[in-house]
Amino acid sequence: MAGARESRVGETDTPQWPVGTLLARLAPPTARALLRLGVEQRVAPGRVLIREGNLESHVIVIQRGLTKVTAEMADGRAALLSIRVAGDLLGEMSALSGSPRSATVTMCGTGLVRFVHRRDFTPFLNEFPGAAVELATMVAERLRWSNRRRIDYTSYPLKTRLARVLAELADLYGQQRRGGALEIGVRLTQTELATMCGAAEITVHKALRDLRRSNLISTRYGRITIWNLAELRGSADMAPDQRRPDLY
Repeated sequence: MAGARESRVGETDTPQWPVGTLLARLAPPTARALLRLGVEQRVAPGRVLIREGNLESHVIVIQRGLTKVTAEMADGRAALLSIRVAGDLLGEMSALSGSPRSATVTMCGTGLVRFVHRRDFTPFLNEFPGAAVELATMVAERLRWSNRRRIDYTSYPLKTRLARVLAELADLYGQQRRGGALEIGVRLTQTELATMCGAAEITVHKALRDLRRSNLISTRYGRITIWNLAELRGSADMAPDQRRPDLY
């Protein structure tokens, strides 16, 4: 479909949606049609948009801000599964299948989202089949990324896994700083990093310390700055096509 990867939904003053998000994938008229559905709401930091286990029938489009996606583990701890940003769609699997929510989604800062009921979302996909194709592609890519992360857990030592997670986060959410540094634009606790790496928090703490001593990163109040992304990717043992979890 021509223009399916264009990221502007308006003609002059609309946002540039991040690559890999659903709105970035859609042709501008299709994205505008999606953003006319449902109800727009401003949400406060810490607001739970989706709660694991709930039976609900709506999807959520993030228009501004970012969220953390977590799931409860067997020991009661919350595992950080992913981060979703402006342009992303949330809750599509449960809305379309009628199954309970598989994860909890929490707003990290002030945000703007759009709640779209299934009774509106399903006709939208029927009217715009290109959107249905892009949605299926996005879901497949997320599944492939999840499978690759499981392989990482069993195939690589912790330091490599941590370097992969940090490099991916820098690619997706890195903000330019002086001296060529990239600050990851999401506050992450060591507990959250540990769940993303599939490791104990104390071992992640030691691996972060090693990366700091190597002058690859610095950390401060949940902020992580990458000082040498190329060398970090080398530590991550990443092939060129593995540098973006949203591009396969």
